[in-house]
Amino acid sequence: MSAYEIGLIVVAIALLGTAVLPRLLEHKPLSFPIVYVALGVLLFAVVPGAPALDPIGNAHLTERITELVVIVSLMGAGLKLDRPFSLRAWSATWRLLGVALPLTAGVMAILTWHLLGLLPATAILLGAVVAPTDPVLASGIESGAPLTELEEERDPQHRWGTVRFALTSEAGINDGLAFPITNLAIAVAGASLTGGSWLIDWVLVDVLYKIGAGLVFGYVIGHLMARFLFRLPTSESVAEMMGRGGEVMAGVEALATTLLAYAVTEQLGGYGFIAVFVAALSLRHFEWEHDYYLELHDFAVLVERLLMATVLVLFGGAIAGGLLAPVTWLEGLIGLALLLVVRPVTGVLSFVGSDAPWPERLVISTFGIRGIGSFYYLSHALAESSFRETELLIAAEELWAFVGFVVLTSILLHGISSSPVMNALDRSKRGREVSRADVDQ
Repeated sequence: MSAYEIGLIVVAIALLGTAVLPRLLEHKPLSFPIVYVALGVLLFAVVPGAPALDPIGNAHLTERITELVVIVSLMGAGLKLDRPFSLRAWSATWRLLGVALPLTAGVMAILTWHLLGLLPATAILLGAVVAPTDPVLASGIESGAPLTELEEERDPQHRWGTVRFALTSEAGINDGLAFPITNLAIAVAGASLTGGSWLIDWVLVDVLYKIGAGLVFGYVIGHLMARFLFRLPTSESVAEMMGRGGEVMAGVEALATTLLAYAVTEQLGGYGFIAVFVAALSLRHFEWEHDYYLELHDFAVLVERLLMATVLVLFGGAIAGGLLAPVTWLEGLIGLALLLVVRPVTGVLSFVGSDAPWPERLVISTFGIRGIGSFYYLSHALAESSFRETELLIAAEELWAFVGFVVLTSILLHGISSSPVMNALDRSKRGREVSRADVDQ
C-alpha cells in the first residue's frame, strides 16, 4: 500500500472520529487521543507496506504540522473563556505561569542533566519541551463553549471556582512562554561560537521583544478582526450575515484570525503562539454576549479535531515503527516523575498563600497534560539547530523517545482519569453549594 493511500486512510479516520467519537465517549473514562493513537498503532503495524514514520528525518514537516494544530487549538481555547480579563480574576493562571512553568522546566533540566548525563543545553531543551501543558489534548478538562459559563464566571467570588478555566487559560498562554526557554537551549548550545553577548541577546530579543510583540500584535489583530465582524459600517454586520442563515462557512473567521495573527507576528519577530491566544481573547471580549462566538468556536474546534486526529494517528504510527525503543527504565521513571510528582508539586506550590479550595488545587496541579505542543517545540528546536548546536542533534533520537513516552503516558493517565475526576469534582461542588444554601436559609 502506498503512502498516498495510507494518507487517505488517516484522513478518513480523522473525519469519522470527529463526527462519531464525541457522542460515543461522552462521560466515559476514555478520550479521543487514546482512540486515535491506538488506531495509528494498529494501522501502521498491521497494514502491509505502511511507511515508516521518522519525526527526526522529517523535522521541518513535523514542525509545520504540529505548529498548525497548536495555533488552531489556541484560538479555540481563547474563545472558550467566559471570564472577564483582569489580574485578580485570572489569579490562578498567573500563579501557574509564574511558578509551575519555570519550576517544571528547571527541575526537569536538572534531573535529566544529573541522572541521564545530558549536556546542559540538551537538558534545558528537554525541560522546555515538557514544561508547557497542552491546549490540544485537554478536551476532557477544558472550559465549555462560549456563553455557557457567563453567569458563573461573572461572580467575583468565583476566581478560584473553575478548574476548567485555570487549565484552559494556562495551556493557552504557556505554550508561548516556553519559547524563551527553548531558545535559551539553542543559545547555550551555540554559545561557544557566539561569544559572550548571547545572554544579553536572549534577554532583550527572545524574552522582552518577542513576548511583547506577541501580546501587542495579538491584541491589535484580534481587535481589528472583531471590529470587522461586529462593527462593519453596513446595514448588518458580518456576524449577522454569516450567522443568520446557518451558512456552511459561518465561523471561518476564527481560522482567518488564527493564521493572520500567527503569520504577521512571526514575520515581525514575535511569538506567534502568544499572539494567537491574545487575538482570541481580544476577539472574544469585543461583543461579550454575541451568539456568533458559538459559530467561531465550533469552526475552530472542528478544524482542531481534524488536525489533532491526523497527528495522533501518525504518532501511533511512529510508536509502531519503534519511536519509543530507545527509552530506558531510568528515562521511564523520570517521565513518570514529571507527570506524577514534578507537575503536581509545582502546581500545588503555585497556590501557596492563596485561598483556593484544596480539591481544586489538587485537580489543577495533577492535570498538566503534555501533548502536541511538546512535539512542536522539540521538532522546532531540532529543525533550527545547525552545526553550532551539534549536541542537540546528536541527542535527537533519545529526546524524541523520551518526549514520546511522556506524551503517550499523559494521554493514557489523564485520558482515563479526567472524566471520572471532573465528574466527582462537579458533584462535590454541587454538594457544597447546596450545603451553603441550606445554611443561608
